Amino acid sequence: MVMENNPGMSAEMEQINGEVDDILRTLNNGFQKLDKIKDVSRQSKQLEELTGKMRECKRLIKEFDREIKEQETKNSPEINKQLNDRKQSMIKELNSFVALRKTYMSSLGNKRIELFDLGTGSNDPAADENVQLASTMSNQELISSGTKTMDETDQAIERSKLVVEQTIDVGTQTAANLKGQTEQMGRIVNDLDTVHFSIKKASQLVKEIGRQVATDKCIMLFLFLIVCGVVAIIIVKIVNPHNKNIRDIPGLAPPVSTSRKLLFEKGF
Repeated sequence: MVMENNPGMSAEMEQINGEVDDILRTLNNGFQKLDKIKDVSRQSKQLEELTGKMRECKRLIKEFDREIKEQETKNSPEINKQLNDRKQSMIKELNSFVALRKTYMSSLGNKRIELFDLGTGSNDPAADENVQLASTMSNQELISSGTKTMDETDQAIERSKLVVEQTIDVGTQTAANLKGQTEQMGRIVNDLDTVHFSIKKASQLVKEIGRQVATDKCIMLFLFLIVCGVVAIIIVKIVNPHNKNIRDIPGLAPPVSTSRKLLFEKGF
């Protein structure tokens, strides 16, 4: 059903109307050809192509509805009624193809093809078979739908708040744990610095002790050599008192001469 030469239909609406008619004819021919295809994979591919056409048709119907609302104040009630009737006719024909598609999907067992994506966005379609627009709903239905949507939104907000609070608690606990671990790491680093300093001081002390011991050993060796030399000189002097090559040792009286000893005896 095409409205020809309708003064209330703008050029854009006429273009949309023509595109919708073309898609609906394509869908009709496509489903007729689908009955003749025996191969399951080819049927699935054909059904995917028809699903894409249905998505495009649904988008055009939404644009057509938007144009109706924009032109509503400019058109008479009779023209608005005709335009809305045309929109409902598009929706009804599209719904018939949606139902037909589901029938073929059930027979093929093909679960990969989805006409509409699931979601809650403004562009997501309804889950039922009918492509129902806001302009076709009564005031009570709009109120009920709006109330239900607000309740669902409130519940979603409450769940989001709960998740945020839990996330904040976890973040706070994590920050506290990190702070404690950071302080512990700082103490460990300080202890390591202290141990390193102590080891360094101990190493220096061991070196000093080693040098002092070596010095004491050298001194003791020199003293030992000196004592040995003195003892050797004393022994040589006693054994060979007339040896002129050996100087008298200070503090040690020279031996008494034999001539003086004899004179002493005679005078006595």
